[in-house]
Amino acid sequence: MKDLTPLLAEPGTSLAIVGATDHPEKYGGIIYRDMKAKGFPVFGVNPYRKTVDGDQCWPSVLDLPEKPTIVVLVVPAKRGIGVIEECAQAGIRNIWIQPGAFSDEMEEVLESGDFDWLAEACVMVRARTAAF
Repeated sequence: MKDLTPLLAEPGTSLAIVGATDHPEKYGGIIYRDMKAKGFPVFGVNPYRKTVDGDQCWPSVLDLPEKPTIVVLVVPAKRGIGVIEECAQAGIRNIWIQPGAFSDEMEEVLESGDFDWLAEACVMVRARTAAF
């Protein structure tokens, strides 16, 4: 595990929010809108949506038009493991797992790969304390 918080203060840091949605009470939507409002370039990833907050949404991290700095997982751990495998294929190293989306199996996959990752930490909270 590595603290990815310093990346939030680097110019040009972009985020892919896996589990992005327009549902006002789901964290995938709350995080997407919050990080977008903070000025981060964000990519919504959700195979069940064409758009999020009026922006294009992609079905997989493999479909993104560019490689994001950080992939933020806001999906159940079982689904997250597949996303981590897609990140490995795409050459994405920085994985941020939101509270409640982490599991022991996920940790094993992350530790066996070439990832920098942070789990059980809220990206919205950490972005507030990152030096901009």
